[in-house]
Amino acid sequence: MTGFFAKLKEGLGKTRASLLGRMRHVLSRGGVIDAASLEELEELLIAADLGVHTVTRLIDGLRRRTEGGERFDAARLTAAMREMIGEILRAGEAPLEVDRERPFVIMVIGVNGVGKTTTIAKLAAHYRGEGKKVLLAAGDTFRAAAIEQLEVWGTRAQVDLVKHQAGADSSAVLFDALQAARARGVDLLIADTAGRLHTRVNLMEELKKNKRVLRKQMERAPHEVLLVLDATNGQNAVQQAEQFSRELGVTGLALTKLDGTAKGGVIVNIIERLRLPVRFVGVGEGLRDLQPFVAEEFLAALFEEE
Repeated sequence: MTGFFAKLKEGLGKTRASLLGRMRHVLSRGGVIDAASLEELEELLIAADLGVHTVTRLIDGLRRRTEGGERFDAARLTAAMREMIGEILRAGEAPLEVDRERPFVIMVIGVNGVGKTTTIAKLAAHYRGEGKKVLLAAGDTFRAAAIEQLEVWGTRAQVDLVKHQAGADSSAVLFDALQAARARGVDLLIADTAGRLHTRVNLMEELKKNKRVLRKQMERAPHEVLLVLDATNGQNAVQQAEQFSRELGVTGLALTKLDGTAKGGVIVNIIERLRLPVRFVGVGEGLRDLQPFVAEEFLAALFEEE
C-alpha cells in the first residue's frame, strides 16, 4: 500500500464507515433488498451527502436489477454500489496536462477557508518534484495574511513568488506574474485569487477581470481554472462548484480535507451533477499530501475495509 493511498484510505475511513454502515443497516432485518428497503436506502444515502441526483441514479440502477429478479445480500449490494459509483468516478478522472503551453497558467479559485493557499503550495511542490520550473502569483491582495501565507509556503516548496502590497489591484499582480513567467522561462504559473466578497468590487467580477487580464497577454490563458473545494462542506461544496462554474468556466477541481470527514462521498455528487474533472485530492497538511485523482484508488479507499 503506497504512502498516499494509505493516507487516502485512512482519511476516507469515516466516509467508508458511513456508506457501508447505511447499506448494512438496510439489509439487517430481511437480508435482501426489496421495494421498501430501496426507499429506506435512498433516504440514508441522501443523508450521507451523496446528493439527491446521484442517489436517484444509484437507486434506479438497483431497482432495475431487483425488477429483473436479482437478489442482494450485503456482499452483492456492496459490489453493485461499488460498480455504479466507480462508473461515476471514472468519468471524473482526467489528469491535468500542463505541457500543452509554456508557461502553463493555473488560476486557482475558491472561497476563503477551503485550503486554497496550501493547495497552491502543494501543487507547486508536486510539479517542482517533476522537474518543472514553477512561479507563484499572490493574487489575493485583499488579505495581507494571504500574501504572507503564500510567501511562507512558497519558501517551503522552494518556488519564487510575485507579489504586490496588500490592497493592490489583483489583476496587476497576475499581469506582472505572467510577464515574469515568460521572461524567466517558467513552465508553470500558479495564481492565487481572492476568495470572499469585499468592499471594493464583487468577487465574481474581480475574478472575471483576472481572467481577462491573463487572456489579453496570452491567448489561451488561464489554461486551467482550478476550483478548490473543502470536502467537509458537503452539499455547500456542490453549491460553490455550481456557482463558480456558471460564472467563471471552471475546468477542474481540487478536493481538500478528505481526511477526517464523513462527507467524502460529495466527490461522487459533484462529478455526477457537474461533469467536471477532479484533478487533485488532498488528505493532509504536508506538501506531499495532495495527489492527482485516480478513480480506482479512490474507489478502493471508499469500499475496501481491510
